[in-house]
Amino acid sequence: MAAPAKFMFDVDFAAGAGRHHAGAAVPFAEHALKIAEAETSAHRRGYAEAQAEAKLESARRTAEAMERIAADLDEANKALKAIETRLECEAVEVAVAVARKLSSALVAQEPFAEISALARECFRELVSSPHVAIRVNDALYAVAREKLEDIARAKNLQGRLVVLAESDIALGDCRIEWADGGINRDSAAADAAITAAVTSYIGARRGAAGATESSRRSENE
Repeated sequence: MAAPAKFMFDVDFAAGAGRHHAGAAVPFAEHALKIAEAETSAHRRGYAEAQAEAKLESARRTAEAMERIAADLDEANKALKAIETRLECEAVEVAVAVARKLSSALVAQEPFAEISALARECFRELVSSPHVAIRVNDALYAVAREKLEDIARAKNLQGRLVVLAESDIALGDCRIEWADGGINRDSAAADAAITAAVTSYIGARRGAAGATESSRRSENE
């Protein structure tokens, strides 16, 4: 059996250890470069994060601004609709008032005009009727009789037309009667019907506008 090797104390371990540490040391320039790279990387990350946060904040503010604009536009639209409804109702009222005055003026100027137009339409359909009676205002009787007889002759109704004077029929109105029917021109009844229709329409429009305005005020409170 071989004898164990004896440990010799002539080995300088300190020198070996020193050489090892000297070989593992990082040069200062390389160390400084790594630090600079790390700082640059951190700066880039921080900048990117700041940019992303700024974009999010900008998007949030833009969204809020768009919401405010949309709300303002909706408010303006409701206000414009209310104004439009008011102007529409006023225009209808003015138109009816003007039409009523013009109608009265035209009837006063040409009281027979509407009677003549209505008689012509009826005579066209009553060529086979045995007789036709037309009742007019007594103040218009003489003129109406002459002109209506001329119209009747033109429509082959001569001898079958009877013109009667009535004090309760308004100037410009008439009642046309035949064997199985009749028709009236009653300006007062027509005016009442128009007034009722206009009143109902304007009331509905203004009621809807008032409801919209109340809703708008409630939303703003």
